Amino acid sequence: MTDEIQMGLMQPHPLLISSLIVHAERHHGDGQIVSRRVEGDLHRYHWRDVARRSRQVARALDAMALPLSARVATLAWNGYRHLELYFGVSGSGRVLHTINPRLHPDQIAWIANHAGDQVLCFDLSFLPLVQAVHGKCQTIRHYVALCDRDALPSDSAIPGLISYEQWVEEQSDDYHWPQFDENAASSMCYTSGTTGNPKAVMYSHRSTLLHAYGAALPDSMAISARDVILPVVPMFHVNAWGIPYAAALAGSTLVFPGPLLDGKSVYQLMEQEGVTFAAGVPTVWQMLLDHVKGEGLQFSTLKRTVIGGSACPPAMIQAFQEQYGVEVIHAWGMTETSPLGTLCTLKNKSLMLPEEEQMKLRRKQGRVLYGIDFKIVGDDGGELPWDGKTFGDLHVKGPWVVRDYFPGTDNAALVDGWFPTGDVATIDADGYLQITDRSKDVIKSGGEWISSIDIENIAMAHPAVQLAACIGVSHRKWDERPVIVVVRREQMALDRDELLQFYEGKIAKWQIPDEVIFVEAIPLGATGKMLKSKVRQMPEVAAYCALAASRQ
Repeated sequence: MTDEIQMGLMQPHPLLISSLIVHAERHHGDGQIVSRRVEGDLHRYHWRDVARRSRQVARALDAMALPLSARVATLAWNGYRHLELYFGVSGSGRVLHTINPRLHPDQIAWIANHAGDQVLCFDLSFLPLVQAVHGKCQTIRHYVALCDRDALPSDSAIPGLISYEQWVEEQSDDYHWPQFDENAASSMCYTSGTTGNPKAVMYSHRSTLLHAYGAALPDSMAISARDVILPVVPMFHVNAWGIPYAAALAGSTLVFPGPLLDGKSVYQLMEQEGVTFAAGVPTVWQMLLDHVKGEGLQFSTLKRTVIGGSACPPAMIQAFQEQYGVEVIHAWGMTETSPLGTLCTLKNKSLMLPEEEQMKLRRKQGRVLYGIDFKIVGDDGGELPWDGKTFGDLHVKGPWVVRDYFPGTDNAALVDGWFPTGDVATIDADGYLQITDRSKDVIKSGGEWISSIDIENIAMAHPAVQLAACIGVSHRKWDERPVIVVVRREQMALDRDELLQFYEGKIAKWQIPDEVIFVEAIPLGATGKMLKSKVRQMPEVAAYCALAASRQ
């Protein structure tokens, strides 16, 4: 006799992204979407309009005879047209591929070719970038400018360029979303290539919907129909942390900032539209706080903000909460976790602690939301205690954590089903995570990763450089900035300006080091690897780091 599992008798509806926009249209159709456009004006419409035009996007892709699972790339700011692509592309069975426009053109071309993108939709502000890469993109067959028909440039030098509005308006909105396996690919994002070429993470419909549910939970982002949400985090950064999907699920009002992310513009948009919840990286919030403080302003409607992408400075958390009454939810995640992994909301017993103790907790990256599990392990792979003191390598698992990378880059190298994040952390008895270090020498500047290896390799390509080590140095505005430590070749001249000029055109300008420090030798380990910890202790480097710290 064998035991048999009794199956449930529930309806087998697949978890598809199209169901989110169907729900938003049917139950929250009059919910507003407000966008600051590249054109400079504010555009307003509603969830029902997003749904209608998303169906037209799907029809437009059909008209291109684009096969299922074909990749449709975007180079776009946060706005309503980008939102329509989120639902129209994935809902039709294709894969949305959001590309970071801040990357170097050569990196963008490599990513587009590796992904096999067939369509590229872009904001006109990125036209020069598209002009620089389109000749190198071997698989892209269609270029769509996210603009009105009369704004389409006549001399773009991009063959077959069409306007988004013409592309969409030519299609009927009479479209029935296809049904398919919920594990089908829905979107993809590339990591920042911190150890060579970027790796591609391909999300499924199922993982995206479960992540949206998790994002909306009360101890997560607590997203509801009563919220007016400003996602300052770019829609090309891990799908804006899943906010567009969670907002459709909940029926929230969305306010998109477009290309204007300076403190004054963000503040004015917040106040004008009655924003209650915002999300972004520390760099943007520092500009916002500087503007608010400098002008003697207050927030009239903003209640909470999620800050992630890099560690939030304690002074920023305190300023938001103590001076402006805005709750800061510190978060941790990565491209491989869709990205939400932990968010720092307090338990009841934590709220009974003195304010100083509560603030210590808020500085941590927080607790996992349901759907994620984590652990820290030692060098032997054994799990380490949750005592808030012992640190180890952070491993995670869950239904929206990567199983493997898109073919042709690397494998995810799961360890007994757990994904090693590359971060070093502690976990306390109540499950609060604190990232203490990075296991790889990467630098995070303004929410963007910079590869120390890339910086070093370029320096080493200069004929006068014998050896180079790149380290990250604390920076008040950008969190970290790269500094290159260099040993000159014997009897060869090289100065700071010459080396920094050597970087131009090889990487994006914001990735170029802030400073060059010349030394006689760089400490090496037994296997010939550079010892970054020892590099930081060198007198010349330590002096520069101390000077940088004094400017914080």
